[in-house]
Amino acid sequence: MDRLDGSAHLMIVSDLDFTMVDHLDPDNLGLLRFNAMWEAYYRQDSLLVFSTGRSPTIYKELRKEKPLLTPDISIMSVGTEIMYGESMIRDEDWEQYLNQNWNREIVTEETAQFPELTPQSETEQRPHKVSFFVEKIKALKVIRFLSERLEKRGLDVKLIYSNETALDVLPKGAGKGQALAYLLEKFKVDGKMPVNTLVCGDSGNDAELFSVPEVYGVMVSNAQEELLQWHAENAKNNPNIIHATERCAAGIIQAIGNFSLGPNVSPRDIGDFQKCKVEIYNSCHEVVKFYLFYERWRRAEVAKNMQTPNLIFFPLGTFVHPSGVEQPVSHCIDVMARLHGDKQGTDYRIWVDRVSSEQVGSDTWCMKFYKWEAFGEERRGCLTTVLLSSKAKVPDGFTWMHMHQTWLEGSEPKDETTWLF
Repeated sequence: MDRLDGSAHLMIVSDLDFTMVDHLDPDNLGLLRFNAMWEAYYRQDSLLVFSTGRSPTIYKELRKEKPLLTPDISIMSVGTEIMYGESMIRDEDWEQYLNQNWNREIVTEETAQFPELTPQSETEQRPHKVSFFVEKIKALKVIRFLSERLEKRGLDVKLIYSNETALDVLPKGAGKGQALAYLLEKFKVDGKMPVNTLVCGDSGNDAELFSVPEVYGVMVSNAQEELLQWHAENAKNNPNIIHATERCAAGIIQAIGNFSLGPNVSPRDIGDFQKCKVEIYNSCHEVVKFYLFYERWRRAEVAKNMQTPNLIFFPLGTFVHPSGVEQPVSHCIDVMARLHGDKQGTDYRIWVDRVSSEQVGSDTWCMKFYKWEAFGEERRGCLTTVLLSSKAKVPDGFTWMHMHQTWLEGSEPKDETTWLF
């Protein structure tokens, strides 16, 4: 929460499964479009929050499967756990608050009396969340009788049914909406209230997010009936909540444009950057733009014209390979020429994460970010540092002076010869 000196220009609070992540999109194009837009235009002055029903264990599994960015804040286990930054530092004050009138042993005792309930996996049973599967036809009856029994035992609980199959028993004060309200209050106390907040969801356990005052909201086009019904009964006259016509992450991008919250054209949607000039151009956009070009180069989606890389790189610059070998940029450009089209017709993709920019001179920027490549089942990543100069022969652009890369833990490929930039 301390990454930004002042208020976030925009805070996006998004569910993951079938909201940010479209499990029916094997190429992850919607997510990659959002990633490019966020890192180019928003990472420097905005906050990304993932609010998911997943426990930390299966959240980390999803991160290995999908090209997810690193959020600033993670709200997990249906709003019962709040964690900060890449290190996922727990908010212990929130967990202490949830202990009020909560007794997990009593919950497990009472739920054991309902044979209709099938416990979810052990990873999803959390200190302040007890989770089950239950058939839709039996859910209402179970919820009614279970609520009565727990109330008689002196507990203040909340039962949330979502995805027409999952039932979560939580402390009364928990939930995605309450967790967000808690965060907003912390920002308010610190004098860092976000200028705008956009909440995004698709299922019943996201409904509380849309109840938080003064937020914008988007129900993605593939939202489930349970969320649409909640909206019809509780918020149909709220102009700040829309039902997108686009699926998942594409629906989030659509909402940013609908509410005029900032740039809403992903760099991935721009086919030719020379012909299409963007309104906001900065060092972060430069990083995103280059790696999109490099991905397209490897996939033979751009012509083999060496003028572009020769314009981008300082001819006397150096590239330190993640293996530690220092190479002149001129050699790297020769290698790049040979790699043109070597990934043609494949699922090869590149994305960048956690792009940061620091101006270290009147016309010089130091960029740091994670660069990721995915190809089939393989995924490789490295910490990348780049020195950019605006003393460029590139109109409205930057010259890449120097690049240094270090493998992220567990990312070293068996064959390092095709890793470049």
